[in-house]
Amino acid sequence: MTLAAAANETLAHQSNVLVYSAMAVYTLAFLAHMAEWVFGSRSKVGRTAAALTGEATAPAAVTVQKAQQGGGTAVLERPKIVTRSVSGSRDVPDGPGAHGGTEKGDLYGRIAISLTVLAWALHVGGVITRALSVQRAPWGNMYEFSTTFAAVAVSFYLLLLVLKKNVRWIGLPLVTTVLLDLGLAISVLYTASDQLVPALHSYWLWIHVSCAIISGAALYLGAVATLLFLFRDRYEDKLTDPDGPQPGAFAVSVLERLPSAASLDKFAYRINAIVFPLWTFTIIAGAIWAEAAWGRYWGWDPKEVWAFITWVGYACYLHARATVGWKGRKAAVLGLIAFACYLFNYYGVNIFVTGLHSYAGV
Repeated sequence: MTLAAAANETLAHQSNVLVYSAMAVYTLAFLAHMAEWVFGSRSKVGRTAAALTGEATAPAAVTVQKAQQGGGTAVLERPKIVTRSVSGSRDVPDGPGAHGGTEKGDLYGRIAISLTVLAWALHVGGVITRALSVQRAPWGNMYEFSTTFAAVAVSFYLLLLVLKKNVRWIGLPLVTTVLLDLGLAISVLYTASDQLVPALHSYWLWIHVSCAIISGAALYLGAVATLLFLFRDRYEDKLTDPDGPQPGAFAVSVLERLPSAASLDKFAYRINAIVFPLWTFTIIAGAIWAEAAWGRYWGWDPKEVWAFITWVGYACYLHARATVGWKGRKAAVLGLIAFACYLFNYYGVNIFVTGLHSYAGV
């Protein structure tokens, strides 16, 4: 029996159908998220500007009863205070969310989430049927890794929603990138359902690669928050500088609905800090698997090198925040560089670099 004959073609076809169906529903979710942002009322945004100019937290005047020779009351005006502090540490309220705090916008958002749940169910079904078609872990090549990666990222998003976290703002960028990821997977990275090369026949495939997928999906959410932080932080900076250029109507409409820069920065930091030990274990598990497969723990293979570079990038990010006290833009740039290393380790090394880990299947 040949390796190709070992695959269940019926299940493999069903997997493809489910993935295509998931993409169609994700597209509807994308449109619903766009409607949430576009048609959500703008009348309830503007709290950031009020907070940064002291209008949201301080009364305009304080009346003080004071005995005077001529009688009467002295009114002391409280000066407006413009908050200027270290990037990302302002005392600014979070925005009302993508829906802008209105029933109409909230309705579109709920529709988007419902469609995302349906698409996620189809997506997970496609991953599972792909695994059943060859009776192995569904991440033996880049196509399978990409589809599973996207499913895990959406799973984290939905889990945070279930836990009542304010993360609906992730919905639009998440669904957009999931569509791009799946589109790239089926058009460029697609590999027919087949058995693994001998070196991958190990229980470490379940451990090492699954940890890499989980780590990457979580780090992706952190990277989205970091990128949005940079936009929101610059927006808050413009509000605190009355003499500089002020944000335009589009920036106010979009960025005002996001969480504050400080909240985005904290969200990204917490995710990166929580996931970093798992990424460390991923590298250790890979080294143990390498010793079993190739007789050495570390051989400076390109995949190993870039996995370590990614680890160093996030280690520097966490170290800078913990010891030097980096927050805001400097830490954000370092975090994005670290995630860029993760992406290159996946796409660049697998496609353009030849090594022992060349199992891309493209």
